[in-house]
Amino acid sequence: MAKVATIFKVYADDADSVYARIKKDLAPQGIKLEEIGFGIKVIKVMYVHEDSEGSTDLEEKLRKVEGITDVEVDSETLV
Repeated sequence: MAKVATIFKVYADDADSVYARIKKDLAPQGIKLEEIGFGIKVIKVMYVHEDSEGSTDLEEKLRKVEGITDVEVDSETLV
């Protein structure tokens, strides 16, 4: 099976503390904090997974993190 890299855009009330929590508890392959304007920050989280697994389970894990207000798939690509 092919590997897929999925990047999620995560919105949170307190992006800095949620960033630390995601990095510690969910161990993504990549994570960065981006300012999108007017003091609003978004967390970009990347996971590499098997194509057959899909990204729904990963999205649900992210949604369960305390402080997250919304999660959306930013991009998906084969690696």
